[in-house]
Amino acid sequence: MGTTPREMSIMKDTYQMFFGHLDINAVGCVTGKSISQGGISGRVESTGLGVFYGIRELLKDEGLMHRYGLTTGVNNKRVIIQGFGNVGYWAAKFLTESGAKLVGVIEYNGSIYNENGIDPNDLYRFLQDKKPIFAYQKAAEVYKDDTAFYNCLLYTSPSPRDS
Repeated sequence: MGTTPREMSIMKDTYQMFFGHLDINAVGCVTGKSISQGGISGRVESTGLGVFYGIRELLKDEGLMHRYGLTTGVNNKRVIIQGFGNVGYWAAKFLTESGAKLVGVIEYNGSIYNENGIDPNDLYRFLQDKKPIFAYQKAAEVYKDDTAFYNCLLYTSPSPRDS
């Protein structure tokens, strides 16, 4: 949690120092490396995409959706994300691109809620400046954990952003 391609490349290099660069596991000993160090394209968004795929497939299950009185599909589902780091951002991005509405985000330093929806790209850009989430002007600040109790269909909890 909290590692970047830099740290992952250092781990790979350390493995190679111990076992040699010809070791069959040298390049694959860690994930998340930069492409120049043997990483793969699409790695940054892959875990968030996996979260999206899991949710999407769950929401396709007609029997399960019928049991809970819900319609199938991602479209028009209200989402609250706990942890808006890399995984949370990408999951929110893919969910909203598929028609869901991001209504809340819970972070280690505060929570926000907007009944009309939160643009994950706009929030991500805002947080890149190391501002606290509660300073985001396009959603209301909510007491830290209360956002979890707002009405929504999907509540997903990836890792926190910068705890």
